[in-house]
Amino acid sequence: MDLFSLKDKVVIVTGGNGGIGYGIACGLASVGGNIVIAARNPSKTAKAAESIRSGYGVEVLELGVDVRQENQITGMVEKTFEAFGRVDVLVNNAGINIRKLPQDLASAEYDEVLEVNLRSAFLCSKAVYPAMKETGGGKIINIGSMTSLFGGGKLMAYGTSKGGIVAMTRALAVAWAPDNIQVNAILPGWIDTDLTRRARVELEGLHERVLARTPVGRWGQPEDLQGSAIYLATAASNFVTGVALPVDGGYSVNI
Repeated sequence: MDLFSLKDKVVIVTGGNGGIGYGIACGLASVGGNIVIAARNPSKTAKAAESIRSGYGVEVLELGVDVRQENQITGMVEKTFEAFGRVDVLVNNAGINIRKLPQDLASAEYDEVLEVNLRSAFLCSKAVYPAMKETGGGKIINIGSMTSLFGGGKLMAYGTSKGGIVAMTRALAVAWAPDNIQVNAILPGWIDTDLTRRARVELEGLHERVLARTPVGRWGQPEDLQGSAIYLATAASNFVTGVALPVDGGYSVNI
């Protein structure tokens, strides 16, 4: 058995048309996984899908999904099952951030961050559960953050959502272990994406602070998440569940 193969397996990646999600989708496609990109921007999704098809020779299904809408999440799983007859891996990656101090954060803004980042991960996981159970098991990978571990004055809503991701990961891992479904989280460090480029504008001195604290001396790239995602998506991690794995260049262990 090839421990690191996803040949003939089907992977759903929410928010998979850019940034970390696209990087992970490419990594899982590189080991044979057929990819479902579930995202809101159709032109961006089409471009990402064509790049994965041409680059890795796998099948790619493009789905327009707003993960705030439960009926669209249910439809995502139904369409995936119609196309492939199975769902083997779910990557809960879709996320947003609103950077404000707590006293300036509107309740609607707080709710939106929690809805996109945390509630959707629960709904997507719940939606794929029957399909995974039917086929004998599966893998769920939740994308957390360094803010799952650390506080940030302007990252209260985001950090709350990502701390919740870790707690949810552990609960689902325990609940679904009898069904051979492993649930784990990846906690990316500071990765160079559109989201963090905006952060560097909004948070003065962030770039320098990240470089100073990260032992490897650089920002991460989306490709840096591929190895851990491949591990957690394949048979190599069949006895690993409930783990929150930092992929951060040593940021979280540096004092």
